[in-house]
Amino acid sequence: MTKRDLEKSEKGTGLPLGDLVPQGLLLLGCGKMGQAMLAGWLEAGLAPEAVTVIDPHPSDWLKARVATGLRVNVPPEKPPSAFVIAVKPQMMQEALAPWAHFGGGTTTFLSIAAGTTLAGLEAILGAESPVVRAMPNTPAAIGRGISAIVGNERAGEADLVLAERLMGAVGKVVRLSDEGLMDAVTAVSGSGPAYVFLLIEALAAAGEKVGLPAALALELARETVAGAGELARRSGEEPGVLRQNVTSPGGTTAAALEVLMDPARGFMPLLEEAVARAAARGRELAGLSTAQQGERERVR
Repeated sequence: MTKRDLEKSEKGTGLPLGDLVPQGLLLLGCGKMGQAMLAGWLEAGLAPEAVTVIDPHPSDWLKARVATGLRVNVPPEKPPSAFVIAVKPQMMQEALAPWAHFGGGTTTFLSIAAGTTLAGLEAILGAESPVVRAMPNTPAAIGRGISAIVGNERAGEADLVLAERLMGAVGKVVRLSDEGLMDAVTAVSGSGPAYVFLLIEALAAAGEKVGLPAALALELARETVAGAGELARRSGEEPGVLRQNVTSPGGTTAAALEVLMDPARGFMPLLEEAVARAAARGRELAGLSTAQQGERERVR
């Protein structure tokens, strides 16, 4: 099936994943996120023999899949339909450059490397290569992630659909109209799990200070955050409405929220500052990465 066929098939949403990658899929890097995605693809029905994984230090889990037909560190003989880049940003040039000959053709490149811009990827693969950049988050490891994607000018609808299907194996996917939003996405959902884990830590520590045993405080905090998150996801109500539903006038929750919602020192201004700082750091890192890539090109 060609990309043109895919564009005519209602965006390929109902097609088996294998039909979207008739020339196979190459996964460059198979760390925690790469392995989570690979497990999702295989569970979604992608044949192991359609997948090639390139990783200098394959895990035991990955090695065990060779017996099922998965190819590990065996370069494909022809350009794959999809090339998923799951290496660390600082390794990008060294890891991706040997595969640049797949650029400029029919291969769709999908990168989950944080801070590596479309321009940086194009500098290695060529501007004629369809490239999609994605920002997943760590809950993808249990199939509950959310990823944002954005493509370069060469990436068409078929490339974006393919990226959606691949990232959809580990959670929800949203499209961005502007790559400039990626730093904000990173600050909210990419880094967001760390904020939630900190909330669990802080809530458990506060529980200890009011007399709870440490183990019980942690269990209460962890399950409360998990349950509240699931309620927010399932109910369809706005978070503010859910908060009000828990808050009785003059009650214990209202007393706590007087502190947390203080306009000067409360949770909301603190989180706004934290997210803004994360987004700014993302822009700094992206700029540094682009500058480093430009320096490499000048050296050549």
